[in-house]
Amino acid sequence: MRSLSAALLFCALLSGCASPPSDPSGTWINQAAIDAATAGGNLREALLAYGPNLEWQIDSQHRLASFSNGYERDEGTFERQADGRLRVDYYGDVQEFLNLSGSELVQAQSATWPEQRFVRAPAAPAPLAPLGSSFEHALYSAYLGGTWLIEEGLGEGGLVLFNADGSVQGLPGAERYALCLAGDCAAMSGEFDSLWLQLGEQGQSWIFEREGNQLRVFAALNRAQIDEMPDFYKGQQRWLLKRR
Repeated sequence: MRSLSAALLFCALLSGCASPPSDPSGTWINQAAIDAATAGGNLREALLAYGPNLEWQIDSQHRLASFSNGYERDEGTFERQADGRLRVDYYGDVQEFLNLSGSELVQAQSATWPEQRFVRAPAAPAPLAPLGSSFEHALYSAYLGGTWLIEEGLGEGGLVLFNADGSVQGLPGAERYALCLAGDCAAMSGEFDSLWLQLGEQGQSWIFEREGNQLRVFAALNRAQIDEMPDFYKGQQRWLLKRR
């Protein structure tokens, strides 16, 4: 009996020789990218510096791993390796490796991506919420959260609220917004950050610059021909907002 107890104690001291690895199931977001974006500068450059992947969803029961990078969403199956890492297989012969490191999910450096780190999303996504929405909600809350005063432009003196779910209150002519994170909208706005403002079924792109607690929104003028992809550049300032 003493020998058995000693063996069990020795095993426990070695971090649990028979304990199963931690379950990575759930939604993981790239908080470092959010922090970099909130610190200032170009939004998309900050996301790329710590991305490009922005969110992972892990389903251990079905051995599925899905990622979003702001425009592309893909799903793969995974196998747990002897060292505890998850080998994710997708795109035929493409593989990525994920592992838990303390409270972080780490995507290992590969031929496709640099090393990237993710933390658990503060809340589970709503049922049927699209992949990537947890990251977007966290980004919107950190990047545009709070109350903004219209210092210049239509509605001057009014207060604006950009909500985490993509709704906006108090901005004349808009009830929904979306920040451009990557993809076609990024190609169309080039070096500039852009956002989409929508009222009802009608919407359009705008150029924006955020510096500290100031947000400037400019008209997005198109220099492309009618049969070409839009090529936006900064036009006249429409709004100057200041976070209170």
